Amino acid sequence: MTGALIGLLLSAGILLVASGWWGTRRPTLDQRVVPYVRDVHPQIVSPARASGVVGAVFGPSVRRVGDLVGEVLGGSASVSRRLVRLGSPMSVDDFRIRQVLWGAAGLGGGIAVSAVLWSGGRAGVPLLLLICVLGFVGGVLWCDQHLSGQVTAREREMRAEFPVVADLLALAVAAGESPVAGLERIMRVCHGALADELAGVIADVRTGMPMADAFDALATRTGVNSIARFAEGLAIAVERGTPLVDVLHAQAADVRESGRRELIEAGGRKEVTMMIPVVFLILPITVIFAFFPGYVGLHLTSGT
Repeated sequence: MTGALIGLLLSAGILLVASGWWGTRRPTLDQRVVPYVRDVHPQIVSPARASGVVGAVFGPSVRRVGDLVGEVLGGSASVSRRLVRLGSPMSVDDFRIRQVLWGAAGLGGGIAVSAVLWSGGRAGVPLLLLICVLGFVGGVLWCDQHLSGQVTAREREMRAEFPVVADLLALAVAAGESPVAGLERIMRVCHGALADELAGVIADVRTGMPMADAFDALATRTGVNSIARFAEGLAIAVERGTPLVDVLHAQAADVRESGRRELIEAGGRKEVTMMIPVVFLILPITVIFAFFPGYVGLHLTSGT
């Protein structure tokens, strides 16, 4: 085992030296141009790529592995769409690097388990290699599922916040304020995922984007149907000058009714699951409490 670890470290060192030499021998266009424009446009170098010596040594290899992982998993369109729906500043390349790091963590766990099994002599080499591969694949897939879970949780939060925001905006518009002024007033008292999205809309409007286009962009990037309808309705109302109060109240009522219907449907789907603690826990305890006094009384009677 010691010889194997020494050989692994030696081969890894030789591979790093060879890859570093090849990278410095033929620098890329970015490596040649970025040092001369970094002071003019510092934002072109992302923090994830400017991580010092460690990033300079392992960054290119990790990015290549990340690109390979993206090609194996079917491209980056789905990841880009989910990152936009999450409102994350992370790019697709940064997410692929995170996937590789999580895969490396899973690979490290697989190597640890394989070392324990190998020291006990309870597994062969093919099984140990399979454990390492499964660890790497599990880390990569878990990172992808974690992103999907974050998107789902954020959209659930936005769906829960929407009726309150719609009612507040309807009150502001009914009081005589414009939609943008009403949204600005709401942003001062509301905090959450939907408030962040509407703050982005206000920022787009302040930078010169037409209000209808800003709401259309919100409808395009969000994954919640009710919020997309809300944004489209605001865009149409701004373009045509139609009244907003009744539309906003109707949309808020529809979302509340939809949430109530989803809750009833979820209760119906979980009705059988809810019977498990009733049948296997509550009912036996009830039977025991009902028959135990009689059982004790019969024993006392038979003893006398």
